Amino acid sequence: MIRVRFVSIPVSDQDRALDFYANKLGFEVVTDQPFGPGQRWIELRPPGAETLVVLFTPPGMENRIGGFQNVAFTCDDVEAAYRELSARGVEFVQPARRAPWGGVEAIFKDPDGNTFVLAKPANN
Repeated sequence: MIRVRFVSIPVSDQDRALDFYANKLGFEVVTDQPFGPGQRWIELRPPGAETLVVLFTPPGMENRIGGFQNVAFTCDDVEAAYRELSARGVEFVQPARRAPWGGVEAIFKDPDGNTFVLAKPANN
């Protein structure tokens, strides 16, 4: 069976990104090792997830840093996560709210301006 091993998030500063994802979002560091000149391969695991998040930008792909990312995160209680993450200093561009599609969603940014949806579908 095919599964998703990891999703890559393009970042400009791997140390700053690692601090954000590990300390503010609470992701577990799985791998942090050298990967070519001046880069590291950093894998993190969101709590309870099988799919990993990789903080790596291939050379020549720096234009992918910032903006809306095609990665959506989920949790059991978006409102509680919004309050907790806001208290940790995570910047939300949209607070937790009931979405037109019936679920609850919030939108946050990382230090590079990468933007993500945090959502819980109505049927979960």
